[in-house]
Amino acid sequence: EHYPSVYQWSIDAAPAFWEALCAFCDVEFDTAPAEILARPDDIMDAGWFDGSQLNYAEHLLRHEGGREALVFSGETGERRALSFDELRDAVAAVAAGLKSAGVVKGDRVGGYLPNCPEAIIAMLATTSIGAIWSSCSPDFGVTGVVDRFGQIEPKVLFTADAYFYNGKRFDCLGTVAQIVSSIPAVERTVVVPFASGDVDIARVGNAVTLESFSEPGARLAFEPVAFDHPLFIMYSSGTTGLPKCMVQSAGGILVHQLKEHILHTNLRREDTLFYFTTCGWMMWNWLTCALGVGATLVLFDGNPFHPHPGALWEMAQDEKITVFGTSAGYIAALQNAGVKPGRTYDLKPLRAILSTGS
Repeated sequence: EHYPSVYQWSIDAAPAFWEALCAFCDVEFDTAPAEILARPDDIMDAGWFDGSQLNYAEHLLRHEGGREALVFSGETGERRALSFDELRDAVAAVAAGLKSAGVVKGDRVGGYLPNCPEAIIAMLATTSIGAIWSSCSPDFGVTGVVDRFGQIEPKVLFTADAYFYNGKRFDCLGTVAQIVSSIPAVERTVVVPFASGDVDIARVGNAVTLESFSEPGARLAFEPVAFDHPLFIMYSSGTTGLPKCMVQSAGGILVHQLKEHILHTNLRREDTLFYFTTCGWMMWNWLTCALGVGATLVLFDGNPFHPHPGALWEMAQDEKITVFGTSAGYIAALQNAGVKPGRTYDLKPLRAILSTGS
């Protein structure tokens, strides 16, 4: 009858709730589950959707057409957009490149990338073939990346040539050369020309450009994996020793994040969703899953106060963002700067602001 009753039902009858949620969110199984919850008393091996198979990327790429799927806005004023059809084609081309590079189900692929369309394309290409994705923001130094990727031994590493922050250009390739030399498992480094069209890859061993790595015209195919097959590897902060690896499963992340998008956020296909995040934070993974709803994602990379404190709200106005996500720290910084977005910008399409904790 109302949200509290759904919430209570999800606790009292968890298997029935999750089974109904999958139907409600159009989760499609290549192999149907033999049981929704096989071992309810075993917290380490509960057996959710035991015996089932699906593919995470297939659900995020199920929408087609010319509507914008991804819109990128950068510090330099650059705006790039990809339709759902263009996104599918780009993912197919990179997935074919991964297969040609010898990446198979269960292999790890790393991303050292800004929050740009190519990061999402590389993630979807990786997960479409059953490989495992892990990403770090390019502002991480050599030690920060090696401490993380050194544990998971990615076969392929995607990187940008450089990135921008606060109006300045920062080179990535010098850092990547050190990273690759420290992680022998990396067999191929794929360089995304984020900051310039002319990229010098000679400094990085076994490096190729994204253009030469991709295979345009390839057919998009999806590898079914078990519900508990690893999808993402994320990391703890590293404040108490090495960052701890946290493995998230293909089915678990899919159904949980679709639940959060559809039930908690009331996200719809006509929405335009933005979350201020980097590829090194869990909210990037959360943001990308909204493609499964068919919403348009707005990606921003850089300093949110450049070239002025209202930069993100100006973007929200121009892109007609309907759901705006950020952190409590950013909101506090806006308050300290005296920014009043609702008075300065036309935010009439905006219907929800989401914020994480501290």
